Amino acid sequence: MIKISASGAKRIFLLASLTFTMASCSTQKVIEKDFEVAQKQYTVLLNNSKDLTAFPRSIYPDGTMKTTDVWDWTGGFFPGGLWYIYEYTQKPEWKAAAKQWTEALEAGKFLTQHHDVGFVMYCSYGNAIRFEKDPQKIKEYQDILIQSAESALTRYDEKVGLIKSWNPKMSWDKKTLWQYPVIIDNMMNLELLFYVSKLTGNPKYKNAAISHATKTMQNHFRADYSTYHVVDYDEKTGKVLHQQTNQGYADNSTWSRGQGWAIYGFTLMYRETQNPEFLAAAEKAADFFINHPNLPKDKIPYWDFNANQEGYTPEWIYPEYKKLDYIPRDASAGALVTSALLELSTFSKSKGETYFKVAEEMLQSLSNKPYLAEEGTNLGFILKHSVGSIPHKSEIDVPLIYADYYFLEALLRYQKLKEQ
Repeated sequence: MIKISASGAKRIFLLASLTFTMASCSTQKVIEKDFEVAQKQYTVLLNNSKDLTAFPRSIYPDGTMKTTDVWDWTGGFFPGGLWYIYEYTQKPEWKAAAKQWTEALEAGKFLTQHHDVGFVMYCSYGNAIRFEKDPQKIKEYQDILIQSAESALTRYDEKVGLIKSWNPKMSWDKKTLWQYPVIIDNMMNLELLFYVSKLTGNPKYKNAAISHATKTMQNHFRADYSTYHVVDYDEKTGKVLHQQTNQGYADNSTWSRGQGWAIYGFTLMYRETQNPEFLAAAEKAADFFINHPNLPKDKIPYWDFNANQEGYTPEWIYPEYKKLDYIPRDASAGALVTSALLELSTFSKSKGETYFKVAEEMLQSLSNKPYLAEEGTNLGFILKHSVGSIPHKSEIDVPLIYADYYFLEALLRYQKLKEQ
């Protein structure tokens, strides 16, 4: 949500680090160019997406569209991206498309199978409320978000003090059964709870969010403020049982998008609470990311900061991965962190300028080859070179709908900051 307080692959990425800097092109021209690309690409994406029960997510290896239903965690990003394009262009056709795809998600208000109801419903309906003028329609959307928050709280246990991310799940070691797994991604679902608390005047939603973030701050960070992906808890006592990974390289490695979720999540926690501990957590997580020796020159991270390094042993490894002659980047992590750093720059007194500068560099990288798609390609997705889950052999070096969402959000945040 937009809120601001105050081999060949190797060669391509090497060239990317040499692209012109933001200073060589005015802010407005960069933003105009990117939204022009976004409009052209999403026109293609809309033309490829006629079934309102099939939400665009990615591209399969055979080049066909990968879609998901309302119960997947990614459904809200396509309508959310359409709302961002409308926010920039103010063209009624984009509002109409955004509204149509948002309302196609209504059943998601009852999503209780996993924790991601916030992603699904707030990225869509939360944005819709910002632009809807009809009081009756606003009330309808607000009621949908209230039910969505109620659904989120069905996975909250006061004894543990956290929202359970997944149902019991086996780890990659094939012997550890996670009973109450909580993943760092879950920080992103807390914004919905704060919104509904303010809307209803009921503190139970925000209290659960604060408890969840506090426990996550205590148990998901290592000493250097890198993050574990998964922390498993004893559901009777709340004791930490396991700290492992599901989508990262190894249990002791740092999955780049997971680090991004932490930066973004604790930044929004500070926005909503003004608790300096949450700001400190966001800053330290950001510092780990931007100062890491394995962060490439163009600032778009590898899918895991420790991929293929000594001292990090994956339990999921398969032959096809070993045959890759490069380490895939993750533009979705890059877009997510860019957006997060822009907001964090407005809160951080001592490091705000640094965060803004790094975000600007990252935005410049994403705005050019090899990440920005050429018109008419990429099945209409805006960004290329993202990673869903390499351990699951899923979505490796492909476009991802949430990469587009956070890229568009970052552009809008950047524009607003430059206009201040």
